[in-house]
Amino acid sequence: MQILTTVEAMRRWSETHRAAGRRVGFVPTMGFLHEGHLALVREARHRAEVVVVSIYVNPTQFGPTEDLDRYPRDLERDRRLLEAESVDALFFPPSDQMYPAGACTFVTVEGSLTAGLCGAARPGHFRGVATIVAKLFAAVRPHVAVFGLKDYQQFRVIARMTSDLLLDVELVGFPTVREPDGLAMSSRNVFLSTDERARALALPRGLLAAADALGAGAEPSAVLQRLRAELEAAGGRPDYLTLADADSLVEVTAREPGRSVVLAAAVFFGRTRLIDNRVATLG
Repeated sequence: MQILTTVEAMRRWSETHRAAGRRVGFVPTMGFLHEGHLALVREARHRAEVVVVSIYVNPTQFGPTEDLDRYPRDLERDRRLLEAESVDALFFPPSDQMYPAGACTFVTVEGSLTAGLCGAARPGHFRGVATIVAKLFAAVRPHVAVFGLKDYQQFRVIARMTSDLLLDVELVGFPTVREPDGLAMSSRNVFLSTDERARALALPRGLLAAADALGAGAEPSAVLQRLRAELEAAGGRPDYLTLADADSLVEVTAREPGRSVVLAAAVFFGRTRLIDNRVATLG
């Protein structure tokens, strides 16, 4: 596995494989890899001859009170995991490569895709996400990029940006990878205490039960109220609980049978903010 640290080197590597007729697959990450990330790598391998993984903790998607400095990092462990998956290249750029001195250009996706959910809870977050993904696409020049659907809103935002900016990248959304007990895999899970980890199971269980209830024809307001009560009883502090259209992310408040929706939540257990979602069809 080659480790590339500059945009120039990354582009040269990618162009060499493109010129040889090889399809380039890409998985962008912030590191501290887990099985969820590795599942994305395997999906990229199915869709491309060579695979690039990037590790970059992007400062512009963190707010001033968020956990940029606390975000877990272990490059050597990540390198071993990627080599075991036969990843062809690791792109590990320093910040001056991704944000050169004087950088003042950002990508903003406006409208309903960023107005609610994490967009409302974390102002500026998706500006940072869209900007860094556009930069990574420009550096890596992939044919296909794979993203996890645990970050459902992020995937919808990136898909809109890719389409609007006419970027020639095929996007693949991969289903959420979960622990055996149902908790969505996340690099932030390491911050949960044993007690918090046990209580956090109320999130995936509650979302699954709520999605089933919506599919059976329950009223959205009653489902959200019950879910909030269950999470709070487990010691969680909901940041948001939202039912939204699965495509536009416009909030859905009334039962419309046949409509595809996403039930999305961000909940604090202790100091750790977890996100999760379930897609359902209203009954």
